[in-house]
Amino acid sequence: MKQENRSTFSGGLGFVLAASGSAVGLGNIWRFPYLAAKYGGGIFLLFYILLVVTFGFSLMVAENAIGRKTGKSALCAFGELSKKWAFIGIIATIIPMIIQPYYNVIGGWVVEYALTYVTGGHSAAAQDTFFTDMLASPLRLLIFQFVFSGITTFVILRGVQKGVEKFSTILMPVLIALAIFVAVYSITLPGAITGVKYFFVPDFSKFSVQGILAAMGQMFYSLSLAMGIMVAYGSYLPKDSDLEKNVSRIELFDTGIAILAGLMIVPAVFAFSGGDESALGKGPSLMFVTLPKVFESMGMSTIIGSVFFILVLLAALTSSISIMEAIVSSLCDRFGWSRRKTTIGAGIGSFLFGIPPILGYSLWDKVTLGGMSILDMMDFITNSVLMPVCALLTCIFVAYVLGVNVIHDEVKLSSAFKRQKLFDIMIKYVAPVLIVAILVSSILEAMGIIKF
Repeated sequence: MKQENRSTFSGGLGFVLAASGSAVGLGNIWRFPYLAAKYGGGIFLLFYILLVVTFGFSLMVAENAIGRKTGKSALCAFGELSKKWAFIGIIATIIPMIIQPYYNVIGGWVVEYALTYVTGGHSAAAQDTFFTDMLASPLRLLIFQFVFSGITTFVILRGVQKGVEKFSTILMPVLIALAIFVAVYSITLPGAITGVKYFFVPDFSKFSVQGILAAMGQMFYSLSLAMGIMVAYGSYLPKDSDLEKNVSRIELFDTGIAILAGLMIVPAVFAFSGGDESALGKGPSLMFVTLPKVFESMGMSTIIGSVFFILVLLAALTSSISIMEAIVSSLCDRFGWSRRKTTIGAGIGSFLFGIPPILGYSLWDKVTLGGMSILDMMDFITNSVLMPVCALLTCIFVAYVLGVNVIHDEVKLSSAFKRQKLFDIMIKYVAPVLIVAILVSSILEAMGIIKF
């Protein structure tokens, strides 16, 4: 595909909203609150913010700069800069190919919950068996996965400006408005102020190395790093668009939505449980099992539940779109395929490969690895192994093969690089050490050698 025919974002705002839409997904709305709750609330939030503005900033600048410099997506961008290091692009492309199918499955869960609330089924959703019954019904999961993946495919078919950018510029403001509405409602509940303090005030007695590692892992998941997305989006960015400023805005959007998500969930659970911190320890099921009970106890559960799960659905879709865009753009760049045929193929493929994780909760529930279901295995391979490996290789490549000056020059095409020294220190020294810590701890935990 020739560079001059490549689509671009209409400007900095379109890029920021699209990239923020990628960052603001289930990682923020679903994953962030339960990790914050698990690892001490305020202390987790403090370290998460510190990591985002240092580690996250540096890696996002590097990925965006690589994409914009080459005008190519991850599969081709690294090879364009160094043929010997082209394999990084292959890893970065495999990651979204594994993520997209099981992300569609989780997106399907959200579709079912949203429809259940919109149609007045709030009492059913609050039952202990609703979530488990849903997982045990392959046909239900298949139908809602198809709906979710179909919406994603439709947006990608529309192209970069008419699809990805336009969809993001409409949904992001709506998502933010809904998040503020639910958060304000949550913190005004009787007893919710205890949850607000838990979430915002750092308690250093709850400090743990595990919490820092969890915050780092969440940062990867939330900011869409090390999965080819930011390289692809960078390749659509005009040369005169302020790259550093855009990355800073994405950080602001991401952190803001993460905080709103925490305010939506943590204070509400405190209010519902009478201030019992143990109610926060539901892990991944906090949103799907605990929150429906919270809504049911509030009154107006149909309205509040509908607004909340529509919000989660919008967030899930913005991330799903970015994941598929990374796949489609890479395949188009590498093989010269038309966008339409590639998108349809990717949509069908992601739907079909979403069937095994669906069956992993019913017919194939005996297929496990280390006690993990098929979906959990796919999540572990991508988020705990391949993403840290890809990030580590990217840091080594930028710092010691390509050279940080190449990134400096690309950033300075549109503005001064104000945080250049921070970027250099993080990419050369700090980030590689932290990434190795994430990778080792994740593998040891999966093997049962350590327990977080």
